[in-house]
Amino acid sequence: MESIGFIQWCLDNLNYWTITLLMAIESSFIPFPSEVVVPPAAYKAAATGELNIWLVILFATIGALIGALVNYFLALWLGKPIVYKFANSRFGHMCLIDQAKVEKAEQFFIKYGVAATLVGRLVPAVRQLISIPAGLAKMNLAKFALFTSLGAGLWNSVLAAMGYYLEAIVPEEQLISTVTNYSHEIGYLIIAVVALALAYIIYKGVKKR
Repeated sequence: MESIGFIQWCLDNLNYWTITLLMAIESSFIPFPSEVVVPPAAYKAAATGELNIWLVILFATIGALIGALVNYFLALWLGKPIVYKFANSRFGHMCLIDQAKVEKAEQFFIKYGVAATLVGRLVPAVRQLISIPAGLAKMNLAKFALFTSLGAGLWNSVLAAMGYYLEAIVPEEQLISTVTNYSHEIGYLIIAVVALALAYIIYKGVKKR
């Protein structure tokens, strides 16, 4: 209960440091939606000017990278058997993690390869866990950090834009529900665009060869 109270305090006192902390939590194996952090911070930036929208995106992305690195190194050091044991444990279930979710993230990683760390940041239920198969596969750390930062930065930009824009038309108490209603659809739209772009790049490379 104390941890819940601390998280609520952070949400009630959004600044660059609490944004970074909350997004690190969101990006690790602890379930916490980014929709309740970035849009309200962007909303606050538009309403009061106390925060800068670009710094909100920057610190949110830094936090997301920190949380992703936690998952990456835990998976790298502990290995698959212990990761699965944790997923099936009571504490894992308390964190809303189970073996099926980890397997889903693994299949996503296998399907898309290193690009999964970018695309996966846009997929609900995969976003927080995509770092685990990357660690299990011992993905190059520099590539992991780059693709994770790009994916998280893109998603945080979308959320920040929504929060900043909605400040003029939606009451603050309705912000999170409004963002949640549209965030999944926007995420899948971005995935489609990224998939088309990757397919075009691959096609051009094959055609050139």
